[in-house]
Amino acid sequence: MQPLPLQFLVPVGALEAVAGVLPAVIFVVVLVNLLTRYLAQRAYARQAEEGDDDEAISRYIPHEVANFALILLAFAMTVVQPHGGLVLATLVVGLFISDFFEFEARRVEARNGMEIESPKGAIFASALVVLYAGFQAFFFLVEPYWGQIV
Repeated sequence: MQPLPLQFLVPVGALEAVAGVLPAVIFVVVLVNLLTRYLAQRAYARQAEEGDDDEAISRYIPHEVANFALILLAFAMTVVQPHGGLVLATLVVGLFISDFFEFEARRVEARNGMEIESPKGAIFASALVVLYAGFQAFFFLVEPYWGQIV
């Protein structure tokens, strides 16, 4: 049997070893992402008040690291659990895109001297990711009821 090319790029055996805890880890990283989003929003507001040039707001590195980790974990879950991982990866990529545009909106607000608003689109996308990651992480709690419905 020929080895799949994916076996050399992704440690499938290592991912299968942690497949049981991967949804819980993803749920924790999603909650960390929410915390860093809150801290980033505070930092953006503070930078907008202090700065007077066009580049007054800079990216909040802990939030960017949390986004990157969330994307990597969602794609890792896609390898281990294709259906749930694909749904989660789609939601996480949507969250990443909304974060990107929300940051650019904060820069425009700072540049024009406007009040820094909360990232409403990213918060909604985050809520969807939290709900689905929680469903995956705590599926053992709803599995008996889910089995009766489906």
